[in-house]
Amino acid sequence: MRFKAMTAVAALMLAVPGVVSAGPDDDKLVINGEIEMTTKAPVPEHMEDTNMDQIMSGWHFRSDETQALEMDDFDNPGMIFVDAGMEQWNTVEGSEGNSCASCHEDPSSMKGVRAVYPKWDADAEEVQTLAMQINDCRENNMGAEPYGYTSGQMANMEALISLQSRGMPVDVAIDGPARETWEQGKELYYTRTGQLELSCANCHEDSYGMMIRADHLSQGQINGFPTYRLKNARLNTVHGRFKGCVRDTRAETYAPGSPEFVALELYVASRGNGLSVEGPSVRN
Repeated sequence: MRFKAMTAVAALMLAVPGVVSAGPDDDKLVINGEIEMTTKAPVPEHMEDTNMDQIMSGWHFRSDETQALEMDDFDNPGMIFVDAGMEQWNTVEGSEGNSCASCHEDPSSMKGVRAVYPKWDADAEEVQTLAMQINDCRENNMGAEPYGYTSGQMANMEALISLQSRGMPVDVAIDGPARETWEQGKELYYTRTGQLELSCANCHEDSYGMMIRADHLSQGQINGFPTYRLKNARLNTVHGRFKGCVRDTRAETYAPGSPEFVALELYVASRGNGLSVEGPSVRN
């Protein structure tokens, strides 16, 4: 009975807009006093059939104190992991005697990469995420073991690469051969799952701005990933967060790196087209 009561309360909070609502703020995100970020943008053309009138970074849904952490790299706890990623970048590993720097020299060569991933890879004949591309390089160019998909080492490297595109607009392509995967991701986004029978859209499209379990629901944009979460005091990857969200609906979740989560990442990333790359960002 207690479970049913909790479920009913959660459903009520999601269904009634007037219940504990708290809209996003109108603050402006400028990092280090010089990098002005686009945190609100027009709805992408492929989302015009939704009830949303603009897209917003999750930064707008956080407290002033949390927002401030992202506004200065000296205060942003995620930057510690960027430093760790830089050490990994320069470390020789594997049978080929290479490091990332051996082929790509400075990380600045990665400028623009984060903004367009996930993307269709013609050689692999599939949509690849940034994490998949990192491991492809490790295995095929370095002869090194792949990183765990949501491991700390992967998060560090994603943070280092994402930083090079910070401030650039997300521009994920969903046409051509990527379209089928995008459609699969869209279906997952709108499918209710779990004992709570919730979809991604129920929280992040229908109910963003509301409070649930003492947290502020955002639009679920992923332009800020990898993200340092105050909740677990570490850098979090996109698929790690997906896994947690599905778990919270009390459903059996997919594995990080699975075709399902790759498709979902492509779709969710495309919902943020036009927002600035923020990673590593800071969230609750």
